[in-house]
Amino acid sequence: MRKYRKFIDSLRIHVRGGSGGMGYPKFGGVGGKGGDVYVEAIAEQTLSKTLRAEPEKRWLGGVGGNSRKVRILGEPGEDKIVPVPLGTAIMLDKFRTLGETNKIGDKILVAKGGAGGSPANQFNGQHGQALNLTLELKLIADIGLVGFPNAGKSTLLKAISRAKPKIASYPFTTIRPNIGIVEYPDKRQISIADLPGLVEGSWANMGMGHKFLRHVERTNLLLYIVDINGFKMGPQYPHRTPIENVILLNKELELYKDDLLDKPCVLLVNKMDDDKTEEKLKRFLQEYSDLAELCQEFPEEMQPKRLVKFDDIIPCSAKFNMDSVEYIKKRLRKLLDIYDDEINCRLTTTSAVKAEVDNKLREKSKQFV
Repeated sequence: MRKYRKFIDSLRIHVRGGSGGMGYPKFGGVGGKGGDVYVEAIAEQTLSKTLRAEPEKRWLGGVGGNSRKVRILGEPGEDKIVPVPLGTAIMLDKFRTLGETNKIGDKILVAKGGAGGSPANQFNGQHGQALNLTLELKLIADIGLVGFPNAGKSTLLKAISRAKPKIASYPFTTIRPNIGIVEYPDKRQISIADLPGLVEGSWANMGMGHKFLRHVERTNLLLYIVDINGFKMGPQYPHRTPIENVILLNKELELYKDDLLDKPCVLLVNKMDDDKTEEKLKRFLQEYSDLAELCQEFPEEMQPKRLVKFDDIIPCSAKFNMDSVEYIKKRLRKLLDIYDDEINCRLTTTSAVKAEVDNKLREKSKQFV
């Protein structure tokens, strides 16, 4: 019996529309059209379930019926549905996307069935369209956690939600995305995606690279997390200070997709576990106030062309200080509510005042600090 991984976020499949049925020249009969193949977003679907439904990964439309004496018009072939989860991109190749499933019920035609036999094609049924596709899941969550390994992302997710990610004191504990749900007393729920830690060069697909960076594209808010003590990937790597980690995270997202820097974002300074870290925090905040000048001291390849603008900087100890965790929960909800209001405003606002709305957004968020 085949074993399937618990989490799959990319699946290669073959799709082929059904062949059209043969026509009937003597009576001018037309064969049935071949069945089409569609990709459709289904509630509670996963790519693992998609694979289990068709282990050979071949999705074929039904063959159209032949025209015959008792049925001049052949029956159309049965359409085939490829069930996929919400947030799936259908890729023809790395540069071409056929479509995306952004809401439940989205249905995308990926392979047309062949025409039935008729006078136009000498009554010969035509072959259906055949394609090799890649289904790429891009998690849809309210908040995406971004940081280098061992910054405390999984610890935070466990502290503020019902998720149970693996946690340990070594890098790369998280090897697949985790989704946590934060529930508030009034039953409001917010989803948070914990992604495996980035490495320097993730933008170029080093480490897990694009495999997980794509998951931050559909989040409404990015929560950057850095360790106040800095981070060192391994013996052969230099130790990076917290401010260097902020700059490198900025650069990685910029190189991967520049418009990610326009997303609302918050910086979480984690592992404020003792009195010694207070001095480190003061030094970090001072360096952050001079961030533009500090960047000039870095090698050119590490300098972001555009600096990310955080709506808030929150120090916390996700492991030992639950008061700081509770504050984060309230603060993130407040910010998301602000952004939702602004989005609704944009939908009903003329283009002449949209720029003014955008300019006021970040200032408005500061009122709740």
